[in-house]
Amino acid sequence: MNIEEKIALCSIKQHPDSHIELDAAGCAKCKSHICTRACPAQLYTLESGSIKFDHSGCLECGTCLVICPLGAVSWNYPEPGFGIHYRFG
Repeated sequence: MNIEEKIALCSIKQHPDSHIELDAAGCAKCKSHICTRACPAQLYTLESGSIKFDHSGCLECGTCLVICPLGAVSWNYPEPGFGIHYRFG
């Protein structure tokens, strides 16, 4: 089973506010933009030289928090009842 098939087994109840905050100044200093390649849900994009993030579809894996070389990611769990709900299958 590939990652897309596994993700399709999950349900995500998205909160209107993001549980991830980016430090724009920190992102601007980054040369690698590794978050655009490391996020398994591909939620980080590089547009006009700056990082854009869309929290809808977040798998709450914490990869962005761990991988950011400048600590520009502030990550918190979503409020109870929101976020991803993993299903087995």
